[in-house]
Amino acid sequence: MPMTVEEYNIGQLYMIARHSCEQSNGEEGVEVIENAPYTDPVHGRGQFTEKRVHLSGKLPVWIRSYIPRFIYLTEKAWNYYPYTETEYTCSVIPRFSVKIRTRYQNNNGTSDNCLSMEEEELKQRVVDHVDILTDPVDEKHYKKDEDLSLFKSEKTGRGPLREGWREAAEIIMCSYKLVDVSFQVFGLQTRVEDFVHRAIRNVLLLGHRQAFAWIDEWYGMTLEGVRQYESGMQEKTNEKIRLAQQNASEDGTDTSPSSEKSKEEDEEVEEENKEQGKPGQSKSAPKKRGSLTSQGSSEVGKTSPTTPQRTGYLSSWFKWS
Repeated sequence: MPMTVEEYNIGQLYMIARHSCEQSNGEEGVEVIENAPYTDPVHGRGQFTEKRVHLSGKLPVWIRSYIPRFIYLTEKAWNYYPYTETEYTCSVIPRFSVKIRTRYQNNNGTSDNCLSMEEEELKQRVVDHVDILTDPVDEKHYKKDEDLSLFKSEKTGRGPLREGWREAAEIIMCSYKLVDVSFQVFGLQTRVEDFVHRAIRNVLLLGHRQAFAWIDEWYGMTLEGVRQYESGMQEKTNEKIRLAQQNASEDGTDTSPSSEKSKEEDEEVEEENKEQGKPGQSKSAPKKRGSLTSQGSSEVGKTSPTTPQRTGYLSSWFKWS
């Protein structure tokens, strides 16, 4: 990132609050359950947040066919800036979990093990460098005013970014993330874990591009000021989610997965076939699996199984496994 760790402390809070609100639409989005100060005996004073990430139509067809239509992930985050810990779980898929450890440093990605990984973790680690300039974002998320090859900050004079900017920038920081995805379901583990790694990478690529593209909006704000902005945006986002759920309930919307595929779903299936290299389709090049910015791990963790809320392949598997 073309900023300092101290600056990003403000930029990150602004970006997450605004990004969450913009990405919340209809039955999808991020609902904030709790956001309060927290003190840890090891890491000291910080901030704890709990959110519900409503997914609905954001999941591919092959996942939607196994789960309820209205599903959300629970995100719990402990922010001891410049170090954070984040966990994702899902009540209807007890064998699924994502754990992310993050540390921010004022360098261009040269630290080899700033998250103090154990030797076994290092053996499994896959390093993935994410460049906010050259890595492509999904076409539906592209905005000209967020194109970092065109953007120039009026307040700081930074930008536009050019290829090789990470080596040339005088002001630069790196976000190191260790991402551990676990989905212990026979037959689906690798496919789901790879999908989640790609999804998280794409979300953070877009978010970090926006953090710089929006720098003139948050640069100069105090921590108290950005916390007030965050609180206001969270109320706005929660209201959007509540209204959508209320409207769906009043309309008597069927919450069970539909057996009929829409045109959009057919297109998703066709795209998925291409990725899987099925007959008659071209197989896409394999994508690297691992962390989001500089570090990653494929270590599998363990979660305690509970009774699922829906019958079907996954719930049957939970019962006898």
